[in-house]
Amino acid sequence: MVKVSQVKINNRYLILNQIGSGGMADIYLTQDTLLERQVALKILKRDFSRSAEFQQRFVLEAKAAANLFHPNIVTVFDFGFYHSEPFIVMEYVPGSDLKTLIRQKQEFSIQESLDLMIQACAGLGYAHRAGLVHCDVKPQNMLITMDRKLKITDFGIARALVSINSNERNDVVWGSPLYFSPEQANGIAPSPSSDVYSLGIVMYEILTGKLPYSGNSSEELSRMHSEVPAIPPSILNPNIPEALDQIVLKVISKEPASRYRNADQLGRVLSLVSTQLQDKGDTTPSKVSKTLGPPRIPSLPKKNPPSGELDWGTIGMGLLALLLFGGLFPFWLYIYYYLITPIH
Repeated sequence: MVKVSQVKINNRYLILNQIGSGGMADIYLTQDTLLERQVALKILKRDFSRSAEFQQRFVLEAKAAANLFHPNIVTVFDFGFYHSEPFIVMEYVPGSDLKTLIRQKQEFSIQESLDLMIQACAGLGYAHRAGLVHCDVKPQNMLITMDRKLKITDFGIARALVSINSNERNDVVWGSPLYFSPEQANGIAPSPSSDVYSLGIVMYEILTGKLPYSGNSSEELSRMHSEVPAIPPSILNPNIPEALDQIVLKVISKEPASRYRNADQLGRVLSLVSTQLQDKGDTTPSKVSKTLGPPRIPSLPKKNPPSGELDWGTIGMGLLALLLFGGLFPFWLYIYYYLITPIH
């Protein structure tokens, strides 16, 4: 841990105070004296800095996030070493992480939950389009600003899609056991739908205040993600609309093919549900109807009339054509025989 007594790293970053600490790294509020702005500086802990594997993961995080520029992803500005300990300089996001807010609030309103998850889908959808799978989606890695803007952070175990072999099997399981997908739990290659599953677990938690699975060990949690059906969230929170209830259950399906393929798809579906709720005029959790139907997609008007009904417009046009043809027929016979046919 770096002592915060006015340490200036690389003669540029002046550490002000510690603002967070995770399993692998400490995070400090820092003044960038060159650009005169506040940034967040993340330093890998000394014990992990001695490991080439963890250093590699830390460098990967910097490289993965450095190429992502999206309002719902924390921006990476710089990377370097301080006394052999690698550090990442990131955008400073004043506020709190989503996990802390869940603990404080227990349960969000339906509309609040949708607003946050739509933002999360936007950030992760951008990463998926850029060819990255986050692999560690959880509320601790979702920073919430004071005006409720959500930003995804910590791409430390992200995987590039081009490097993933669909047949690969891993003995070491990366990710958070409370939130990782069944395929991650079993060492199977992740995909964007793996992030979608983790988003579903987060969505379940903010809608109900509880996680769908809890256990005493990583092994037990892995088994539950892989085998145990989740209790429908509406059982825990009866105010959840039926459409949203079904979406959450679809997203946390055991089979990746049963979920939405990526975060963009999930975001579009959640946006439709959000629009329907807003059209109802009251989105408070106590008054949202649970009978809200599934999102409706507008269809083109039918070209043919329903069976069993007469199309009088078409019938009228047909009769008119028949009358015109019948009236003109004798006239054309007269022209043909008396004016066109030669006289013998």
